[in-house]
Amino acid sequence: MITPQQTPDHTRPPTHRPLGRTATSRRPVQPAGRTANDRRPGKATGQAAAAHAARRQFNLATRHQLVSAGVPDGTITSRTRPGGPWQRLLPRVYLLQTGPPDHRQRALAAVLYAAEPAADPLSGDTAVLTGGAALALLGIRDVPHAPADVLVRAPRRLTGTPEVRPLATARWPRTIAVSGIPSTRPVRAAADFAARTEDPDRIRSTLAHVVQSGWCHPQDLHAELRAARLLTRPAIRAAASELVAGVRSIAEALARDTLTATDLPTPLWNARLYTPDGSFLASPDAYWPDEGVALEIDSAEYHYTRDAWHATLLRRLRLESHGILVVSATPSMIRDTPPQVIAAVRTLLALAATRPTPPTAQARGHQQLQLFPRDP
Repeated sequence: MITPQQTPDHTRPPTHRPLGRTATSRRPVQPAGRTANDRRPGKATGQAAAAHAARRQFNLATRHQLVSAGVPDGTITSRTRPGGPWQRLLPRVYLLQTGPPDHRQRALAAVLYAAEPAADPLSGDTAVLTGGAALALLGIRDVPHAPADVLVRAPRRLTGTPEVRPLATARWPRTIAVSGIPSTRPVRAAADFAARTEDPDRIRSTLAHVVQSGWCHPQDLHAELRAARLLTRPAIRAAASELVAGVRSIAEALARDTLTATDLPTPLWNARLYTPDGSFLASPDAYWPDEGVALEIDSAEYHYTRDAWHATLLRRLRLESHGILVVSATPSMIRDTPPQVIAAVRTLLALAATRPTPPTAQARGHQQLQLFPRDP
């Protein structure tokens, strides 16, 4: 869940053990040379402060937080030895439990590592998650999230690790809390991901997924990419152009490339079609409004269940009942046999031109705005 950046209130995962407990004892562990009878009030207060910090940080704490709370260096070292109750996830970052970290703990650990020691790491003032790691928290599928990209304020420089890639920036973003972890907004996370990705298909699919999931508007993404000076890269410029044109998946992007290379009319992408009485009809992948022809790209992944397949057939029946001719294809057909798909579209466009009765559906909510020239 996304909330405006603030100090979140979290519950402790069931595998976490409170600060000061061992894996085999319920009694607080005392530093060497002290007993339970000669504990000082200041020490108890310090341990309580450290425990509070760990609770609000998914049972994570930095060395600075532990030492500031009165936990001696020797205690930290002894508890993070093999078989001890704590784990060292990153330099100066500790997991105060014996169980393995989950994905949220790993993400927050990256922020704790990059944040300035004296700052509140949950504030998002000195370190904030971005890129693939931030997108993964939003549920964006198949996005590489390691190493975790973390923004720090320029000119500060921080040594990276195999798990964390600190990125100095002079354009400090507005921050939000995603599952309690300081993160950039989705539009900035997507731009930072694209900036460090070379695979054009990966860029296409990830940016499309971010937009299709509703995390940002294509125009906002374009503005962010422009501010980051990323539109000079052909792969990013092409992906942004497709999104502005209405393309919402890598299969649609491939179909757009295929159709653009022909002499066929330019369709609307993901236009919302309505009946004459204003009822929503469907939103086909591509639609030729003058001819009343639609292209539907149906993936096997979506039709894994009987209900999904039934919904697809019902949508096609609704389109055809309003005079719309439908070409159905799979992503693999567009990729492997594009001439057959083009021939089917061409045939239905020609057939539609001879019909005496035009389709009754009306297209709304589409965009044909082209902000970027296509590559030759």
